[in-house]
Amino acid sequence: RLVLSASRGVRKNMQMLLDSGGTFPLYSCWGRGVFWRKYPKTTMIHYHGTPITPRAVLETLTGEHFCISYADPRDLKVCLKIGQSLMLDNGAFSAKTRGLPFDPDGFYQWLDPILGHPHWGVVPDVIDGPEDQQREMVATWPFPKSLGIPVWHLGLSLDYLCELVDDWGRVCLGSSGEYWNVGDAKWQRRMDETFNRLAKTFGRLPWTHGMRMLGQGLERWPLSSADSTNVAVNHKSMTECAHCMAKRIDSENPPNHWKLRPVQENLCFT
Repeated sequence: RLVLSASRGVRKNMQMLLDSGGTFPLYSCWGRGVFWRKYPKTTMIHYHGTPITPRAVLETLTGEHFCISYADPRDLKVCLKIGQSLMLDNGAFSAKTRGLPFDPDGFYQWLDPILGHPHWGVVPDVIDGPEDQQREMVATWPFPKSLGIPVWHLGLSLDYLCELVDDWGRVCLGSSGEYWNVGDAKWQRRMDETFNRLAKTFGRLPWTHGMRMLGQGLERWPLSSADSTNVAVNHKSMTECAHCMAKRIDSENPPNHWKLRPVQENLCFT
């Protein structure tokens, strides 16, 4: 069903498009009296990873949501100026892949002067670490919980996932270890198990952020937000400009509900 509010002329043009079999993008848009949303899709928040070079290209993305990593925050000032909101990543993943130690104290010092709504930080995590290490790291968060979201890695137990949601209300879904390859069959089964458990435990789904999951925007998992470096990495090699890439990605949104799916018993993890 289409919920529509617009000026008379805009409504007429939209109706003509509908009558001809056309459709509208699956996202909401406010501006000059126009708002449309097509249900049951939800409007996922799309965080575009940085750095994005050259600077002139970054500035064409005014109004986007950005992900700034502690590991490389060179675009921070510009994104604070032109972005709608910032996801402030702890950089633990980048440190892991580069063989460098992660410095949570340094992350908190960097975060302190810029953390505030609508921006939020990724609570430090231990890449490929066990749950006791994850709990110890999460406990170091010195700011209000409303300003941070902890990470649950798909290889950890579903009980720990529910523990984080109970305590924080929101959770980032991280793909590491055996679930590194976002989108493959094994990853998809684990995501099905994840949302099955969330739906059974909480009824209404909590806020879930998909790390490196913007490419899943048209898939079945009802993510509330997601990030990726697709635009930053690929805009120079694409025929479309960075702005066009971002708008295309922004128009890809998942469903707003979850229907329980059968999962093979021998592939279930608890």
